[in-house]
Amino acid sequence: MTRKNQHSFEDYLNLQRVSPKTREAYLGAVSALSAFHKRPAAELTNDQIQDYLLFCIQEKKLAWASCNVLFCGLKKYYQGYLGRSEAEFSIPRRPRSRQLPRILSQQEVRAILNAHSNLKHRTLLHVVYGSGLRVSEVVKLRPEHIDSSRMMIRVEEAKGRKDRYTILPQTGLELLRQYWQAYRPGKWLFPGPDKSKHITISTAQRVYNQAAEKAGVTKGRGIHTLRHCFATHACDQGVEIFVIKKWLGHAKMETTSVYLHMSPEKVRCIKSPLDSLFEEVRP
Repeated sequence: MTRKNQHSFEDYLNLQRVSPKTREAYLGAVSALSAFHKRPAAELTNDQIQDYLLFCIQEKKLAWASCNVLFCGLKKYYQGYLGRSEAEFSIPRRPRSRQLPRILSQQEVRAILNAHSNLKHRTLLHVVYGSGLRVSEVVKLRPEHIDSSRMMIRVEEAKGRKDRYTILPQTGLELLRQYWQAYRPGKWLFPGPDKSKHITISTAQRVYNQAAEKAGVTKGRGIHTLRHCFATHACDQGVEIFVIKKWLGHAKMETTSVYLHMSPEKVRCIKSPLDSLFEEVRP
């Protein structure tokens, strides 16, 4: 892809209000395709594009998430930016793996949340679990996003560029007040070493990994585990699934409904038709 085309596609993505992370991924997908064929991406045929996708799936063995980002980026470039018709250019989205996330018990979560002696790190983990935030959301929180009068946290420009409100638990508010008294954060609720910038996602991940190691918890993969646990534990406690959907900021109920299948408390309350059948004939 030539620099001129790249800048034009980048401008197109900016006009589409694509997030910086997604924009970088889409530009990278088109550049990688162009480099593979050693030709400008705009000159490639559908067969050449399919050859590259097969190479990524069969030879590079990309994970489903990486493949879907690749597919979406190329689809945005060819169908959105270049205006090719779907009949002329077709990229099927690779089916998502149906592996369920590993869920921690409440005791394991408690051990992780209390593992750090550093108040800032402890507060960050409490907010992620207590409000079900993505790591990209918690690092960008500002003090004014904490609405203690309504017991809500405002999440601005979350995934899909959508704002939402999620729950602010009383325990989380009390810890936030302790943290505020000790640190007096300015622009960002969780600033980095440079106070004008927020803590990075990689730092937040490291905070979680250190806490999990101290707590002796090996299940789960990264800080996003706390968000999964928030949703599952809320489901265990009887919170309606549509409320959890709003708190998490999911676009589709299908995404949230996976937590119904992961809730052991819900499963314990369900009777098999076999039990009901024989209960009727028991003396």
